[in-house]
Amino acid sequence: MNEPHTADALADAAVAEIKSGMTVGLGTGRTAARAIAALGERVRDGGLEVRCVPTSHAAETCGKFHGLKMVDFAMIDRVDYLFDGADEVDSKLRMIKGAGGAMARERIVAHAAARRVYIVDESKLVEKLGQRATLGVCVLAFGLSTVRAHLRDLGLQGVVRRTLDGHLFLTDNGNLIIDVTLGERNNLADLANSIKQIAGVVDHGLFLTEADEVLVETQGGIERMERK
Repeated sequence: MNEPHTADALADAAVAEIKSGMTVGLGTGRTAARAIAALGERVRDGGLEVRCVPTSHAAETCGKFHGLKMVDFAMIDRVDYLFDGADEVDSKLRMIKGAGGAMARERIVAHAAARRVYIVDESKLVEKLGQRATLGVCVLAFGLSTVRAHLRDLGLQGVVRRTLDGHLFLTDNGNLIIDVTLGERNNLADLANSIKQIAGVVDHGLFLTEADEVLVETQGGIERMERK
């Protein structure tokens, strides 16, 4: 199903289902930021009344800039609607996320959301996860070396993420990220479970069941991929 382009058709489509009274999860990253801007426009121009749960400090800053009301997620047990981006998506709506380092908060909010929509451009579509993106594994700094050893036992080689100026990248919760090469993997669910069971791992970027729908920006319009 294709929809014609507008000024930002992808962002508009991402927020089209949102209604007044909803609690909305705000994703992290450049594509999600476009949808945050579109939601802010609806609030300003259309009288929409929503409260928002950001998945990162960056999403919170972006949301506030666009006039959105933020609420403390620690006091919220349910989110009505979440929109977020992804680094890779396959035909089964499995995803790699975490380029922005917010995978732990993104998953928590996703699992609290009644509906979860992810937005990408067509360059993010892959036949197999790991085709272009590395897999981020969020870890406690305290256990860095032993976690890396356990990841190597799983055949996952990688490096500790750093900022552009060479400093260690820290998540909003003060954790480190190890970016590993996924390689050829047939059972991603088993791998996801094995990574999560390593002591010291906070979370990882394999989002295998979270997406209810993925909206894809193509040259011909917006393509909708829905979970069967």
